[in-house]
Amino acid sequence: MNSERAKTPDGVGQSLTRVDGPQKVSGRARYTGDLHVDGALHAVIVPATRPHARITVDPALATASPGVVAVFTHRNMPKLADVERVFESGTVLPLQDDRIIYEGQPAALVVADTLERAIEAARRVRIGYREEAFQADFLDGLDRAEAVRTFVGEEPDNEIGDVEAAWAESDVRLEETYVTSDRHHNAMEPSATLAEWRDGDLLVHDATQGVVNTRNVLAQALQLDPARVRVTCEFLGGGFGGKSWGWPHQVLAAVAAHELGRPVKLVLTRAQSYTAHGYQPASRQAVALSAGADGRLTSIRHDSVVAGSFAGDYVEGPGLETAPLYACPSIRTTHRVVRLHRGNPVYLRTPLGGLGLVAVESAMDELAHKLGMDPLELRLKNYAEVDSGKGKPFSSKKLRECYEMGTRRFGWSQPRPAPRMRREGRDLVGHGMATAILTAYRFPAKARVSLDHSRQVLIETSTQEIGQGSYTIFAQVAADVLGMPVEHVRMALGDTLLPAAPFSVASTTTMSVGSAVHDAATKLKAMLAGFGAKTPAGYLRALRRSGAEKLSADGVWSPDDDQCPVSICSFGAIFVEVRVDEAIPIPRVSRIVAVYSAGSIINPKNARSQMIGGLTWGIGQALLERSETDGRLGRFLSKNLAGYLVPVNADVPEIDVSFVEEFDGYAGPLGARGIGELGAAGIGAAIANAVFDATGVRVREVPIRPEHLMAA
Repeated sequence: MNSERAKTPDGVGQSLTRVDGPQKVSGRARYTGDLHVDGALHAVIVPATRPHARITVDPALATASPGVVAVFTHRNMPKLADVERVFESGTVLPLQDDRIIYEGQPAALVVADTLERAIEAARRVRIGYREEAFQADFLDGLDRAEAVRTFVGEEPDNEIGDVEAAWAESDVRLEETYVTSDRHHNAMEPSATLAEWRDGDLLVHDATQGVVNTRNVLAQALQLDPARVRVTCEFLGGGFGGKSWGWPHQVLAAVAAHELGRPVKLVLTRAQSYTAHGYQPASRQAVALSAGADGRLTSIRHDSVVAGSFAGDYVEGPGLETAPLYACPSIRTTHRVVRLHRGNPVYLRTPLGGLGLVAVESAMDELAHKLGMDPLELRLKNYAEVDSGKGKPFSSKKLRECYEMGTRRFGWSQPRPAPRMRREGRDLVGHGMATAILTAYRFPAKARVSLDHSRQVLIETSTQEIGQGSYTIFAQVAADVLGMPVEHVRMALGDTLLPAAPFSVASTTTMSVGSAVHDAATKLKAMLAGFGAKTPAGYLRALRRSGAEKLSADGVWSPDDDQCPVSICSFGAIFVEVRVDEAIPIPRVSRIVAVYSAGSIINPKNARSQMIGGLTWGIGQALLERSETDGRLGRFLSKNLAGYLVPVNADVPEIDVSFVEEFDGYAGPLGARGIGELGAAGIGAAIANAVFDATGVRVREVPIRPEHLMAA
């Protein structure tokens, strides 16, 4: 495939409406919580209410409650096998001993014949606590931070050049500290698991971002051959990282179903969603930039300390995308973790640069102000053609075009007025900008594409649809290769019986699984050509000549990133306008223009929606989202959407999203790179920079709150 080929009417590059849309808006799409199995029991987790303790559990009142079938505690829970690092909720398996190391940790599991009876019985479980000292405040624990490899396996410390020497010899220096807050995923669909055993085999319907990974976790914990575990997920109502890998509730449902000999359904409450499957950890990031008088960077130092857990080893990596961002001869990044008595964090849209750019891009804005330069001019002065961290050129990078297009569409003025100079009525108006970067992670994938005598194409792959449009994208890829309309393409997704595909995280699905679909469709087209089909009009004749009921081809994609000669990243330029009322200093975003370099765009309509979603997440990061911890109780203060603020329609302004024309042949046969998380990168810093431009007050903590601006 190349960027010059003629476009198929329904194929790659066309703005098709989502094929799964009618199912979702009509209520016909089946989510895990909607599923029913005859005879299923209902399970409810009894969470610990202390962050660090030894417990005793008295289930007598619950066991005697109407409809209760069983109450599982650490006294009668079967022993589980250790699970490898993929168990992102940590090394603490559920109900294995009397040790509690975070509030919300499962202390018991009640199973009853109805959900209502299980809920009532769960209230009757009596838990005694022998409390122990706990550590729950992140900033108070900075002095005991420890070095641990980040969650993507990178070493905690990395250095290029001589940062100290460059700092000492520089003309201009900037050193500041930036703080980001704990944030939660808050998917519309709560996590849910329905487990049943059939002749010794385990069938699990689960709200998961990775059916294959969930299968592997369950197989390990229960010491089963993975071939005896089947996991399905037809639709997911939001995950954002919180439903990836495996978590205790999935194991609990599977074990309860095995022990009781009946299907068991377990659906988390909203409050349990705040403690049961991770969150984005708070961070404290010190950034030091040095430059010559002309603005050319001579050194970057980015030291990150992040919140972690005694329950596991997840370590966020805010500095992992700092090195490829700008041309600089000396760069050092470090990562440290402060372990707390809270559940293990996990990635949240967007990890890595989603946190790190808040600090680095804010610091770049501060450096530009100190130099008396336009923030965009400073970024262009330090434009990187090579990934400094890897020492490799970029596979394709059109960030200059993003800057140029964004400047024009936004109306970025040069020279810029001083901060606090733009006014409209009572509003102080500010403009800010930032750069976005997203590393392209690629995973091996398999897919199967078939054609039958009804002229229907079937795509089969185990990856799951999590809301990003896979049902439409894969259909477009196959339709493009085969030259057929999308309405002739059907899909079977989200089942471990299908060809193995990776979990849906890190913006990898289109690039990885889409490439496998492309390979399978290409092979099928060649098979049909072997039976005489030179055009789609001859496919059925070719199929009849084959004598088969259907023809199928298996596609495989196995990228070798270790041998890849280039660095594969996506980029973006974000321009933001904010307004701050002088009397009531609440920042409100009034306009966003964002332009992205992300390779070939398979479906522009779908891609634009993805970016709008990501940018909305950035508004939340910059101005609203913060999971506060009650230091006395060692728990998140508000485990609901009444006390945790997320952007609503009134918070989201006009958003202008566009993409530059690009085809990245290194990324894969589709020429596409991931975009799902790109929209949430850089936007937080752009908003913070615009708030400074409006008010003249530099806030180095997100979310930015009115009290930060009271001095304005």
